[in-house]
Amino acid sequence: MTIYDVAKECGVSIATVSRVLNGSGRVSSKTKEKVLAVMKKQNYQPNPFARGLGLDSMKMIGVICTDVSDAFYAKAVSLIEEYSRQIDWNVLLTCTGHGKEEKYKFVEFLLNKHIDALIIIGTPFVHKKDLYHFEKLGSRIPIIMINSYMELPNVYGIICDEAAAVQDAVDKLQQQGCNSIAYFYDSLTYSGRQKLTGYRAGIKKYHLNAKCELEYKVEKSFEQMNTLIKKLLAEKVFFDALVTSEDILAIAAQKILLQENRTMPIIGCNNSILAQCSTPALSSIDNRLDILCKAAIEVLTKLMNNETVPTKMLFTANLVERESFQAK
Repeated sequence: MTIYDVAKECGVSIATVSRVLNGSGRVSSKTKEKVLAVMKKQNYQPNPFARGLGLDSMKMIGVICTDVSDAFYAKAVSLIEEYSRQIDWNVLLTCTGHGKEEKYKFVEFLLNKHIDALIIIGTPFVHKKDLYHFEKLGSRIPIIMINSYMELPNVYGIICDEAAAVQDAVDKLQQQGCNSIAYFYDSLTYSGRQKLTGYRAGIKKYHLNAKCELEYKVEKSFEQMNTLIKKLLAEKVFFDALVTSEDILAIAAQKILLQENRTMPIIGCNNSILAQCSTPALSSIDNRLDILCKAAIEVLTKLMNNETVPTKMLFTANLVERESFQAK
């Protein structure tokens, strides 16, 4: 049992439980007796190291992502650290890598450091055995997921509506007269599935390529995307616009198409610094990472104060139109 469990069972905030633990006089006798009774019943043992800070908490957030060298994850970690600093909390990061092995050991590493909450960026956990552990973990600490979600107790999803954003991108391309819109994606994570759903919804709406013959899965690599585009051109596969799940895929496609004197509207996703620096500047779906990360810390703050928050929050994305959107 943790301080959060005590607070929840008593119907008070963790700050109130902390005052009881530290002998503060700002708690009524009735509330104090109730908190002490629950602690005794549950055999609750406060963390003696953390109590020296004035709260049975290390004020530590564990953060997990796949690979911090990725621009999306790096930005997310930076934003989480910035917003956490504003509420005087600390961040402990670990990266799971791209391997296929079970990865719950990374969560256990963080738990051994006495984290008070866990923030997961994206979808690093895919094994059923990994997911089984999270059901138990939710009884100990809150789990906040950025751009992903698991429907489990004490798990909160902070999500960008990328399905609607990609469908909107297809809408705008079709309105420009594009009828053979290709889609290139690298993975089928939670976010990846939403983007693909949006693409297919847009294609279906305008009765374009009903057999999904212009969908291509490719590694998130400049070289792999170049190879695929050259192959499609050699096979004379026709497409007059393309959308990608990642900016780097769009930039790679744009480069080889320009070398082949082919121009067409191109839209990436994540609105990374790569999109702004490419030539021509890349149009990209901004999945509002700054808003998602800020919302994650706000949810954490409310949970620490024993406030009720929705288990899933959905935010709208923006399509940032740059030079590549008009290339036709």
